[in-house]
Amino acid sequence: MAQQQTGSRKPKAPALQAGAESSPSQGLAAADGEGPLVLNRQRRPATCGSMVHYLKVREVGGWGPAGLQGFDGEMRGYAVQRLPELLTERQLDLGTLNKVFASQWLNSRQVVCGTKCNTLFVVDVQSGHITRIPLMRDREARLAQDQQGCGIHAIELNPSKTLLATGGENPNSLAIYQLPTLDPLCLGDRHGHNDWIFAVAWLSDTVAVSGSRDGTVALWQMDPDKFDDTVAWHSEVGLPVYAHIRPKDVEAIPRAIINPSNRKVRALACGAKNQELGAVSLDGYFHLWKARSTLSRLLSIRLPYFRDNVCLTYCDDMSVYAVGSHSHVSFLDLRQDQQNIRPLCSREGGTGVRSLSFYRHIITVGTGQGSLLFYDIRAQKFLEERASANLESSSGPSGRKLRLACGRGWLNHNDFWVNYFGGMEVFPNALYTHCYNWPEMKLFVAGGPLPTGLHGNYAGLWS
Repeated sequence: MAQQQTGSRKPKAPALQAGAESSPSQGLAAADGEGPLVLNRQRRPATCGSMVHYLKVREVGGWGPAGLQGFDGEMRGYAVQRLPELLTERQLDLGTLNKVFASQWLNSRQVVCGTKCNTLFVVDVQSGHITRIPLMRDREARLAQDQQGCGIHAIELNPSKTLLATGGENPNSLAIYQLPTLDPLCLGDRHGHNDWIFAVAWLSDTVAVSGSRDGTVALWQMDPDKFDDTVAWHSEVGLPVYAHIRPKDVEAIPRAIINPSNRKVRALACGAKNQELGAVSLDGYFHLWKARSTLSRLLSIRLPYFRDNVCLTYCDDMSVYAVGSHSHVSFLDLRQDQQNIRPLCSREGGTGVRSLSFYRHIITVGTGQGSLLFYDIRAQKFLEERASANLESSSGPSGRKLRLACGRGWLNHNDFWVNYFGGMEVFPNALYTHCYNWPEMKLFVAGGPLPTGLHGNYAGLWS
């Protein structure tokens, strides 16, 4: 791997602190006084006065070590099922940033985000303060000049949360930062992709895969120990210096008979147990790769719903892939010859499924209409609102689908908005990204207006 190093050595940048830079707009007030939901593990039935609590413990095998573990799992499952109806929204002010495409929690109060306007930033969800992160530049900076307008579509943390992968200043390049300092480590700008990176997935702590609009997937090997001498070095003009690397392997998505020119890789998901990589391309296919030192394609499947397949997630517990399309979520259990999980229809006005995530048996769906839906894959139905608004009530479901509607966010009232949308004051935001902080029962959601020409943003903390 080629390396570049200039300038004199300076001390490593300190770990990112909340509020290092003020948000472009007014800072938000602190969150309300309610704390996170905490599931206290009790050791003896005598310490809990709830008869329901006691009977549930007895069902899962008493209070021994095995019983505690079973009870903990039962309670977590129950919390996952009930959490969505308990969530309330607090919007975050992102100023004039345009459309948040990607996000990940860094810690209990900081979320890193990437936008269409090619901004990488960290938002403090308590104070609303924003810290902008400098993007890494290609060695040949002129190559990035023709790639403006794409933005940052992917942000992923490795399993140990010591490295972060995203796009560079040139959206064709893969940028790797060290955590928690967010110091630049290396940039994959050599013999990699020729078009925008849409997706990133980590196969291990040091191996990542990127998927691009050029119809290829690339395998990258990162060894932080080899880059120690370049991290946090700066030239005399203050520019960061980092290694420039090339992929270990690059493989092309096979061309389909139908729509062969649209094989853009739109989303990736990793099945860590089997060292497998799932990929979705815009020609309506799902591809499975075996990922070791190189990539070996195992199969390609035509998806039942093949319009706007833009998001993909994987459930480790059930070994199932979920693909989001124009109006459906399709489930793929590759262990079965016949799929037993029927697709779900979002019925959100044909605006598409824009983000997906699994936690245990519940899949969260972010739509193009600014709403969040929750689907129980075991019961194969959406979670429903309760008949009574009183959370202490024992009333059953109402039969109405549970839908969380996100706030208005910010919309730029520019000439495009006036000329093409007649000055519509209210415009739903596509929820391009969402991510959970499960230990504290928080959900970060972000996006922006769906039409390409509109400029705006939305971000909210649900807790």
